[in-house]
Amino acid sequence: MRRRRTGRFALGAVIVAVPLVLALLGPVFAGEPGPRATSFTAGGAFGLGTDFVGRDVWGQVLHGGRPVVLTALAATALAYLVALPVGLFGALTRRRLLEELLMRPLDVLLAIPSLLLILLAATVFSPGAVGLALLVALANVPDAARLVRAAAAEAAARPAVEALRMQGETWWRTAVGHVGRSMLRTLAADAGTRLTGVLYLVATAAFLGVGVAPDAADWAVMVDRNRTGLFVQPWAVVVPAVLIVALTTGTNLLFDAALDRGGRRGADRREKEARP
Repeated sequence: MRRRRTGRFALGAVIVAVPLVLALLGPVFAGEPGPRATSFTAGGAFGLGTDFVGRDVWGQVLHGGRPVVLTALAATALAYLVALPVGLFGALTRRRLLEELLMRPLDVLLAIPSLLLILLAATVFSPGAVGLALLVALANVPDAARLVRAAAAEAAARPAVEALRMQGETWWRTAVGHVGRSMLRTLAADAGTRLTGVLYLVATAAFLGVGVAPDAADWAVMVDRNRTGLFVQPWAVVVPAVLIVALTTGTNLLFDAALDRGGRRGADRREKEARP
């Protein structure tokens, strides 16, 4: 069983390393863009051929990963930055009215589909990469806050939390030191799934032209703009699409393996403590 978990962790690391390295270090090694050639050519002087406007596909791949990855990571971090305090405060406060004021507006926002929210905002203003990250984060705050609140409410109902309150411990120590620590596994599991969803949402928004220029070096934009030449020059579509899928699949494998390892360590520790 341990060998299987290690193998899954290694597999996830290998799968996610390829697109991650290309995204973060690709622009460093890409160099200056060369002259444009005929659209949708395969091979020749360009290793992966040319795209819909005659640019080197490999050069576009090297430049196109960083916007997707950084936007997705920033959006996920921003979503938790808002959801964690809101969810913790909603679970630990004893004032029902205050909890309702915190959570009910999020329910209204949750009723709006994430992509529709982004498209509606895009009709009002033209978001760049930062604006897209903020919109994606906003779309993920409601359900992230509800998950944090549910996990925190379960932990807050334990006798240890009541004992901390009776001892006069500060809210920070109770919320972060005990409740927050007890829900780390739940948050880690959600983070893996959420990052995958955010990656697809960012890619879909870029595919629809939200947050990026129509001819930008972006993996999602490459899939959209080059699909008309799929059967003539497939690499311009297949390579960026495979890299996006590998990034999301590898991320989930890594988180699953890490959670299995953490759960096994906890079970071993409890088993040792239970021995006479």
